[in-house]
Amino acid sequence: MSDAHQFRSFEPPLRMLMGPGPSDVHPRVLQAMARPTIGHLDPAFVDLMDEVKRLLQYAMRTDNPLTFPISAPGSAGMEACLVNLIEPGDTVIVGRNGVFGGRMHSIIERAGGRAIAVDDAWGSPVDPDKVEAALKQHPEASLLAFVHAETSTGALSDAARLAELARAHGCLTVVDAVTSLAGVPLEVDAWGLDAVYSGSQKCMSCAPGLSPVSFSARAVERIQARKTPVQSWFLDLSLVMGYWDGGAKRAYHHTAPVNAIYGLHEALLMVHEEGLEQAWARHQLHHRALAAGLSAMGMRLRVAPEHRLPQLNVVELPAGLDDGATRARLLRDYGLEVGGGLGDLAGKVWRIGLMGTACTRRNVLGCIAAIDDVLRGAAPDAGKGLGVAAALAAYGMSEQP
Repeated sequence: MSDAHQFRSFEPPLRMLMGPGPSDVHPRVLQAMARPTIGHLDPAFVDLMDEVKRLLQYAMRTDNPLTFPISAPGSAGMEACLVNLIEPGDTVIVGRNGVFGGRMHSIIERAGGRAIAVDDAWGSPVDPDKVEAALKQHPEASLLAFVHAETSTGALSDAARLAELARAHGCLTVVDAVTSLAGVPLEVDAWGLDAVYSGSQKCMSCAPGLSPVSFSARAVERIQARKTPVQSWFLDLSLVMGYWDGGAKRAYHHTAPVNAIYGLHEALLMVHEEGLEQAWARHQLHHRALAAGLSAMGMRLRVAPEHRLPQLNVVELPAGLDDGATRARLLRDYGLEVGGGLGDLAGKVWRIGLMGTACTRRNVLGCIAAIDDVLRGAAPDAGKGLGVAAALAAYGMSEQP
């Protein structure tokens, strides 16, 4: 390696993060993460762990004792839920209506399970009728896995109804709530969800790298009754329980990301201060204004209104638009990041996030104005200022601040 290269501290550019995640991290969270590091078994940190658990229980609407953040991103939370509840040969019904339902399917097979896919069009929710038919056709199934909020398409599925079907057929549920937590209602106990995982970097406006999870008593009983070892040592909850659910005498499992958990605690504290219902209403308010602005420019939102995620808006692109070049211009000229499509939707849609700290009137209006400029001449009514006017009108019709 040449010594001629001059290494220096990294100074990231300021961005307006309105993609599918990460979202803007609130300054309070960044300040919390900069506090002095202490040991992961320090009594003061153990007290913080207990408070993180209680705040997560609030955010997830649950009293489950086994509620804590996995020391890894949301995909590890997905894997933790599945590999702990699946033994080789188990039959699992899995909803596939986007990238992350497909990822669940892959993990189920890697864990030795037999995955029975229930497929729906990208942009549609998981169909309860199809799930019920699959459960009847496969009475041996022990688990139903689905994505509550599909980040690749912006579609919201009916978790309460799907969980009701699972219980009626003797199945536990594994639920992806990565994008839904703190953005739309998520009622872990009221809906009877058994294993739920999320991510720190979406509607909580925390830094990426942690995956909140929660397990019902039924799920814990299933884990404790396993006949085979969990394929992953790090994600084996029978070992992790002794650290996060061990009371005053915590058993060493791994060195927790101490400063990242400081940040998660602060983010959860902010959710608690605002109130969950208020956070849900805020996401709906700004979504309606954004949707009105995009529609006024002639851009079609892909998901039907009754199934849309307010925090993840998927909009179809004008025919012939150079997706990569246009998003690069948004980043260069406006410091605005929006997400491209994944899988079958690559090059066809943008995914515009309104998550947590980024879910504000300023961001909505700035995003619409920037898109109006870069799509001038490409979208039917871009470049005419109609989008900002429509968004302002939507705000004017709202009784909320």
